[in-house]
Amino acid sequence: MYRTALRNVLAHKGRLLMTALAVMLGTAFVAGTMVFSDTFAKAMRESNSKSYSDVSVQVVDYSAGATASLREKTDKSAVTLTDATVQQLAALPGAASARGVVSGFTGVADKKGELIGQSWTAKGANFAPGPDGKDARYPMAEGQGPKNGKEVALDRKTAEKGGYKVGDTVRIGSNGPVLEAKLTGVFTTDDPSVNSGGTLTLFDRATAQQILVEPGRYSSIVLAAKPGTGQDALLAEVNQKLRPEQQIETRTGAELKAEEERMITADTDSLRTMLLAFAGISLFVGIFIIANTFTMLVAQRTKELALLRAIGASRKQVTRSVLIEAFAIGTVAASAGLLAGLGIGAGLQSLIASLNDSLPTGSLVVKPLTVVVTLVVGVLVTVLSALLPAVRAARIAPVAAMSSGDQPATQKSLVVRNVLGSLVAAAGIALVAFGASKGNSDGRMPVALGAVLAVLGVFVLLPLLSRPVIALVGPALGKLFGMPGKLARQNAVRNPRRTAATAAAITIGLTLVSGLTVIGASVSDTVDRAITGSMKADYLISAANRMSLSDKVPAEVAKAPGVAAFSPLARVEWDLNGKSREITGLNADSLDKLLTVTMKSGSAASFGQGKLLLGEDLAKKLGVGTGSTVEMGYPGDAKGTLTVGGVYETNDLLGGAMLANSEILKHDPQPYLDSVLVKGAGETEALRKALKDSTGANPVIEVKSRQDVRDGFSQNITFALNMMYGLLAMSVVVAVLGVINTLAMSVFERKREIGMLRAIGLDRRGIKRMVRLESVVISVFGAGIGVLLGCFTAWAINGTLKSELPTMTTVLPFGQLLLFLALAGLVGVVAAFWPARRAAGLDILDSIKTD
Repeated sequence: MYRTALRNVLAHKGRLLMTALAVMLGTAFVAGTMVFSDTFAKAMRESNSKSYSDVSVQVVDYSAGATASLREKTDKSAVTLTDATVQQLAALPGAASARGVVSGFTGVADKKGELIGQSWTAKGANFAPGPDGKDARYPMAEGQGPKNGKEVALDRKTAEKGGYKVGDTVRIGSNGPVLEAKLTGVFTTDDPSVNSGGTLTLFDRATAQQILVEPGRYSSIVLAAKPGTGQDALLAEVNQKLRPEQQIETRTGAELKAEEERMITADTDSLRTMLLAFAGISLFVGIFIIANTFTMLVAQRTKELALLRAIGASRKQVTRSVLIEAFAIGTVAASAGLLAGLGIGAGLQSLIASLNDSLPTGSLVVKPLTVVVTLVVGVLVTVLSALLPAVRAARIAPVAAMSSGDQPATQKSLVVRNVLGSLVAAAGIALVAFGASKGNSDGRMPVALGAVLAVLGVFVLLPLLSRPVIALVGPALGKLFGMPGKLARQNAVRNPRRTAATAAAITIGLTLVSGLTVIGASVSDTVDRAITGSMKADYLISAANRMSLSDKVPAEVAKAPGVAAFSPLARVEWDLNGKSREITGLNADSLDKLLTVTMKSGSAASFGQGKLLLGEDLAKKLGVGTGSTVEMGYPGDAKGTLTVGGVYETNDLLGGAMLANSEILKHDPQPYLDSVLVKGAGETEALRKALKDSTGANPVIEVKSRQDVRDGFSQNITFALNMMYGLLAMSVVVAVLGVINTLAMSVFERKREIGMLRAIGLDRRGIKRMVRLESVVISVFGAGIGVLLGCFTAWAINGTLKSELPTMTTVLPFGQLLLFLALAGLVGVVAAFWPARRAAGLDILDSIKTD
């Protein structure tokens, strides 16, 4: 039996090629993901290994934010890091040295005025020279370090990107005024953020403190231990000296390094999990192809297996022979997938490097775990997929098998399958409906479980659905394509199980693709309505890194020529009826000129009287309405009451509560300044330039029109969708292989039938058309079910986002969904190319005499 099984593998190489390819692609994705994540993690760890090599203990002041508006309001008696603190710590018995560090956000403009790199990776620090005039942290490759407020130094990569040389004037931006300084030095550094594509600007100590923290204050202090003094011992001395308060944190260099490695591991594990999820989808699609292939192979070899049973082979031996074939195919395909995975891992590394040439790279890492997992997964998936066809083969009685080569499924098995599928699908739909009704994150788990059950239930019911759905297009196929069209429809429904198994592979891919597309369209629509529905302002001015703007920006913007109305958009978090809520602040005198507020009750005019306006959703939660009073907890434990002046239609831009800026400033003189809204009096492009100039052409401050804001959100969503589509491409390729495989084997099964059709007058072109139309019908059937499942799942997921996006509604992008169906039809045409040519090329007499 073992020799028979191996001979069958070698005898059916062509038939099993597509199955092996499906397994190979899925396992290659798994291997490539593991190789890439291991390689990337190792490169990141090596890049960060020197981050804390000179740190024995680090003391961080978390209240020393980037700007005064972001600083926590702390007790005046609390510890702050100053020169006196540095001297105290340097005098500790176990300390060899102590160094004050200033760090914060600083952006660098290129010669066109654009920000170099990404805003969240741009930072500035202080140059701290020793007696020799050098800072060991930042060795100068050219020039020297800054000595006053008119000088700066840049890391080498930033200088190269900006085209700067020593002696050039550089524009430096933060959330406040722009600084123009002379570039006195270009340095090298092993700082991880710089190695990952960030920018680093060095100032002299006084300037760094002035810009990034406040005069005389440090963000952190770094201590080096004396020989013979351990990091923990020095940490104990520091803690005894400072007795750190809540805003001060002290940690050893070893702890910091370990935490950095944990973060790297967590990030790479998240990336690996996401990629492996898509690899799992490809393997899941492959399961249908493998099961379908072995089912057809068993059907084709029914007489052979019956003969083996008749001469003494047991059911276990027949089952074992089929599983041995699957094991051999799985082993070979998984081994090939492992080798292909090395190429995928290298390709992903090259792709990441091309997107960001500053990210660390290294030689490929192939761990034993990767080899074992790839081989085991490939073999298990193949063997388990072939298990059911193997069991079915063993159950065929010898006499019954020898009497016919085609054993139809029993009515009982179909009834059981349909009942089971209906129950699973119904349970899934009920769970999805329950989760969606929650309207918040509590419903996400029921929705996820329900969606899985609903999809599985529909897969089980696909044979039942195939006949009536495909029957709908039968008349159209006959009228448009004549006899080949009629034959294609009949062939597509002749074996519902096979049709369902082939269509299921496409259904999975289209379910995910269409679901993601509907969610993306719904989010885009929600954002668009929030902007176009409420924003009258021509421009929105904000910091590129979403930091608070300087309180000087609104005053400068107001002076710009062409400004008809403006308002800072402030955000504070105060206790409203005992619970922390975000409150949006705007200037009362310009509210109606900048925003559209749809009042449900009360009047927007009460806003200027110091009254609170509430969104209808928050008002319902609080159980209050117009005229009600609410308790407000202000900073510093102060309390008061406010009258609700009106309830407005919930809006994502306005938030859940609004209060005039004049009232907010009474209790918080430095609120978080999210942005500035501006309405122009004339030409908008001229106004844009004037607004940009009013900020000192600061590279980190953006001036966006309503269309710019919409486009920004759309670009983010489009990028995310394109990335998902790219990752799903592998499963689509596997699905195409499944269609090719099924059609090719179906043509082999129907050789006699095709020969008879040729004999009675159907020409080669008609045969090709019949096979292609059959492929298109199956592909579009699978795609149509997938689109419906995707839309249903997206609707349910959208329901769980109501708490984050209260105005969200499900939007069906019919154009894109129809495009997916058209592409599925094209996939069917492409997949049928080789099987159709093979069918048309069959010899008539050889086909008719086929047993």
